[in-house]
Amino acid sequence: MNIVIKTEEDIAKMRVAGRLASEVLDFITPHVHAGITTEELDRLCHDYMVNVQGTIPAPLNYCPPGYTPYPKSICTSVNHQICHGVPGPKKLKNGDIINIDITVIKDGYHGDTSRMFVVGEGSLAARRLCQITYEAMWIGIEQVRPGATLGDVGAAIQRFAEGFGYSVVREFCGHGIGQKFHEEPQVLHYGRPGTGVRLEKGMIFTIEPMLNAGRREIKEMPDGWTIVTKDHSLSAQWEHTVLVTDDGYEVLTVSAGTPAKPERAAMAV
Repeated sequence: MNIVIKTEEDIAKMRVAGRLASEVLDFITPHVHAGITTEELDRLCHDYMVNVQGTIPAPLNYCPPGYTPYPKSICTSVNHQICHGVPGPKKLKNGDIINIDITVIKDGYHGDTSRMFVVGEGSLAARRLCQITYEAMWIGIEQVRPGATLGDVGAAIQRFAEGFGYSVVREFCGHGIGQKFHEEPQVLHYGRPGTGVRLEKGMIFTIEPMLNAGRREIKEMPDGWTIVTKDHSLSAQWEHTVLVTDDGYEVLTVSAGTPAKPERAAMAV
């Protein structure tokens, strides 16, 4: 496994890319409301990335082996869509939940982050799923330090999520990131403590748990990209890009509008 340990120069550039990705989410937040289409959200984000930030939208035309090129600049996953939802003409309505996933490229380095949004008031069940998924991400982040393992991260997320009756999607995971969009290692959101890759200072990867309100089984839609829950239950995801430091971690995808770390994450360590 070829894990790239980042230099101080790499890290400085990843901080910039991470902040810029997060600032796209700050920018789009007031536009997420009933009546707007996900296609319009994509257009707004694309214009902001290209014309204001001078960044490249990494998803646009991204084409891993076995896929057709991704046709949009962001991913918008609504309600039972788990990840990689392709923006389109359908309008958001009150009560919807949506994950907006942003990856920008700045000076050759990738910044990758996503947030959940509740359209209008939202049901108690939907808001709870979004909140617990956010806390699960942070509980995973809190495991990150030199000498810990990726199994520690996954096990902490799984234990916390399943404790609330949610299931963890297993087919998609976090990933190393840097000058490439997806690098080693794969960061599973389930597992056993003490197993897997041992963390070292200078590693950078995403932690991005996907939790379903129902069963964990998934289905791919005919567009070849959008992944949904097989039982049509709601799904939520949050994502940060994380650096392993001398004695812990640094979250790189932070901006003025980034939600604060939840209290429960610190207490659970």
